[in-house]
Amino acid sequence: MAGHRKTAKAAEAPQGAAPTATPEPSRFMNVREVARYLQVNEKKVYALASEGRIPATRLTGKWLFPRDLVDQWMLESSHGGLLTDRMVIAGSDDPLLSRALMLLASELRGQALVSYAPTGTQLGLALLAGRRADLCALHWGPEAESSHRHPALLRPYPQHKDWILVRLCRREQGLVLAPGLWAARGRIERLFATDVRWVARQEGAGSQRFLQEAVALHNVDPADRRITARAYSERDAAAAVAMGQADVAPGIRAAAAEFGLDFQPIGWEAFDVALSRGIFFRTLFRRLLDQLRGAECRRLAQLLGGYDFAELGSLVWSPEQPARITG
Repeated sequence: MAGHRKTAKAAEAPQGAAPTATPEPSRFMNVREVARYLQVNEKKVYALASEGRIPATRLTGKWLFPRDLVDQWMLESSHGGLLTDRMVIAGSDDPLLSRALMLLASELRGQALVSYAPTGTQLGLALLAGRRADLCALHWGPEAESSHRHPALLRPYPQHKDWILVRLCRREQGLVLAPGLWAARGRIERLFATDVRWVARQEGAGSQRFLQEAVALHNVDPADRRITARAYSERDAAAAVAMGQADVAPGIRAAAAEFGLDFQPIGWEAFDVALSRGIFFRTLFRRLLDQLRGAECRRLAQLLGGYDFAELGSLVWSPEQPARITG
């Protein structure tokens, strides 16, 4: 019997034939490989790539798809997104947003990961577009201009068709100053004297943009500043002044108050967050808004000053529906 089974087995497979195995997909797949991997036709892959809906990059005219990011994209699509257990916020820095996220992380403990990478507005949007962040906090100039400036920041990215803007608050922008400096100088023009040291923010930072526009009204050139320190967030800039590395920094009232510094107001700005529309009603994002509405954050906002939360959670822009929806 054993010999019979051996003969029958040999008859089923040709002599010397190796077992067939599905080849491992490339780390960077082309359109044909992605179509086979996802079991869709190639036209659908081209459409997804052109609309920015699948992670992809063009190299010498050809689409390439990082397999790891495609896998992540599939997971997001299949179980409601990574925000079920993770939320990464990039973009502009804010003391109150940082506090709200710390409170949320403490409340969640091991249930989910929430983190904050204050990179500045434009770098934050690049991280959002690359799916390396889930939300991007942003601000870009005076509040009156935000209704068209903030959407304009999003439009260069193909993914913007799936993004919305949600209002977090209004913030007071101006100059963070070493104690007593404004009393001695009294005018913005006098802060550009050669003996006054400035903190410079990186290009793509909202506070840098606000400063450039504000000083233009006073007939001074930001290039005339004496730069003695560079900073990459609101709190980084205020810390440089507090440690005596500089005398002035562009920034928000809250950052000045946090470090015990003087503040000269220039105007108010809208502080918004960009995110995929599907994230708006997800649990972690709603819990973050609840933290910002809570007693602890409101107490801190009053202590720091320079905040207005009248529109917290409102949808202020979407590609199809520009009308506001209160969250």
